[in-house]
Amino acid sequence: MESLLFILALAIGAIAAWQIFVWRFNVTKRKKKELLETESTILLERIEKVFKVILAEGYFSEIYDHSHKKDFWGLFETHKKALIVAKAKVSIGFDFSKMTWRLEEGKKKIIIENFPKAEVLSIDPQYKFYDINQGLMSRFKPEDYTKIIGEAKDLMKEKALESDLPSSANKQISVIIKQLANSMDWELDIHEEKPAKSKSIKETIKGYLKVS
Repeated sequence: MESLLFILALAIGAIAAWQIFVWRFNVTKRKKKELLETESTILLERIEKVFKVILAEGYFSEIYDHSHKKDFWGLFETHKKALIVAKAKVSIGFDFSKMTWRLEEGKKKIIIENFPKAEVLSIDPQYKFYDINQGLMSRFKPEDYTKIIGEAKDLMKEKALESDLPSSANKQISVIIKQLANSMDWELDIHEEKPAKSKSIKETIKGYLKVS
């Protein structure tokens, strides 16, 4: 009888010990998960702040030649044209809202599934009109000037995106994200939707992350 009670006590003790172990394990696992989620949120908040910063600026000037002709029933044509000198300060950066990410379960690793491309955040333009030629029946209206200014602005934006400003912005954000990730001992895995032919931001960041 005493042996039976002893065995029963051992069994109850073992079950209780196992339940305590499982409970503590789950509590520890849950706390670790909560800590990882908290840290990942902090890291992403810091990255979001970086995205709000203008990472590259440049000054551009272009001469835009606008001309327009109008035919009057095949009888005669009228012409009007204007020469515009456009100057602008262009700011390049990234839109955080276009980035999608996920946290790898149980690891200090954030997978950025879609990293946005560098884009023009703002253009501060100045325009001067020169050599305005117009006929009596084909004159510039206020909406014509608005359209011309819009076309000149689009040209400045195109020139900025074709310049080295996007590449400069990529390098800047690579360094900053690397520093943020390393400071919190996190790993970043970045996927781009449409990789560029030149060295991508993914390759740049991975290169920096290997050097710690």
